[in-house]
Amino acid sequence: MKVTVKTAEDHPCPVRGILSQVGDKWSVLVILELAKQSPSRFSELKRAVRSISQRMLTETLRDLERNGAVTRTLYPTIPPKVEYALTSLGVSLVKPIRALVTWAEDHRTEITVARNAFDSRRP
Repeated sequence: MKVTVKTAEDHPCPVRGILSQVGDKWSVLVILELAKQSPSRFSELKRAVRSISQRMLTETLRDLERNGAVTRTLYPTIPPKVEYALTSLGVSLVKPIRALVTWAEDHRTEITVARNAFDSRRP
């Protein structure tokens, strides 16, 4: 008899795609940065979100714009000027993201201890 084990990916979840895009590392950092300074230009975000590549920042901003969290405003100047800002939907994400950041900061030591214990048991 064949046994099938279902993984989390096998279960239909209507918000999975949204969470995977809005809740990833770079999106969270970009949203937090835009919460501090909005609107922001691409170069300002690139400087503020250290270690993000230009390509990843571009993809992240596009995903956030596609999901309605960010607006992109192109000004017809020479050279062209583009600014990114949080929408009301994006602003509504800031509070839960900050709560998660606070939780991570509050439990950093416990998490580090747990990781070290886990890693020490691995061959």
